[in-house]
Amino acid sequence: MMEEVKEVPPTLSVHGHNINVTEVLTDGDTLTFLIVSQKLSGTGEYHVHRTYDDFEWLHQHLFSQEDVPGIQGVIFPPLPAKAQVNASTKAMKQLGFLGLGEWQPYCKALETFLQQTAAHSILSKNKALEIFLTSSDPPGKQRARKNIFNRLSQAVGEMRKEGHKDVDEFFQTERDHNLLLTGYTKTAAERFLDVVLTEQKIAVACGHFSAALRLCVEAGEDPDKQAFSKACVKLSEVFEAIKTNMASVAENNVSTLGLSLDLDSRYQEAEKEMLFRRTCKLVELETARRNADKAKAQKKAAMEEVKKAAETEFDDIGGVAKQEIERFKGVRVEMLQQALVQWCEKQLLTAKENADQFNQHLQAFRGMA
Repeated sequence: MMEEVKEVPPTLSVHGHNINVTEVLTDGDTLTFLIVSQKLSGTGEYHVHRTYDDFEWLHQHLFSQEDVPGIQGVIFPPLPAKAQVNASTKAMKQLGFLGLGEWQPYCKALETFLQQTAAHSILSKNKALEIFLTSSDPPGKQRARKNIFNRLSQAVGEMRKEGHKDVDEFFQTERDHNLLLTGYTKTAAERFLDVVLTEQKIAVACGHFSAALRLCVEAGEDPDKQAFSKACVKLSEVFEAIKTNMASVAENNVSTLGLSLDLDSRYQEAEKEMLFRRTCKLVELETARRNADKAKAQKKAAMEEVKKAAETEFDDIGGVAKQEIERFKGVRVEMLQQALVQWCEKQLLTAKENADQFNQHLQAFRGMA
């Protein structure tokens, strides 16, 4: 198993937009995902199997690029929470839309994570990504390393920094907007999930009622019983059609707007984390400046060096963060637009198919009359 990533070229050998999570395999409590990537050379594809631990290994390496200036200003593509075989109701609720269906939504979320990582101008150069996508061997277990992810975990305990006033109006405004949007997008995703769950319950109820109507069918030559049985069969077919339609509507909701709202919510959280990392660095910088001002003569030079290093790092983070925010805003709008268009197209198609079916059932009932 490979632990080191030093010998792998920094550029990707696959098309970033052609990374697909095509299959999920279960082995006891372990989920294994098949990832297919198209080679840049055009000579074939890479097929690799990865567990969620492997995804976490990659995620940690993305956070570990401390030699990259401004890395803490990156809005990292959000990795979905870990899915479990036979998960509890609470665990499934935490996954939201990703816990619905036969793993397709979850695979799509992992696929989006990899595609957006591969499309990122900074993260795509990480050597660990090439290993993850192309190596036939498992990437290896995570190492305990001191990186910005660890520092972020420590910083979360210092909640006083969260309300620290920013020195840059651009970032203060963005923090205020993000605080509102994080709550709004999470609520929107939760409410839309409630709609989907209700549609699924209606579909199940229609299926049960359709089956119950079949139980009312009676054999015999009595004309009244025959007429009643015929009506029950036809009505059962109608409710079976309603069940199928409602299930299709719910599936359309999940695969289009549902997954988009889920991703938007997780990305808002990712931006919030980035802004918080920058705020923590601002507090460090202000502390370094105070220490330099108060330092005695024998320590003055050392404190000035610490201050200059902190200023350089803070400026690098701010430069990257501004670019990330502008890019994120554009991508976010485009993503939601595409999701809404796809949602409308799928629901219109489903509605037309359903209208044709109901028209056929209506004509059948008229024939019976």
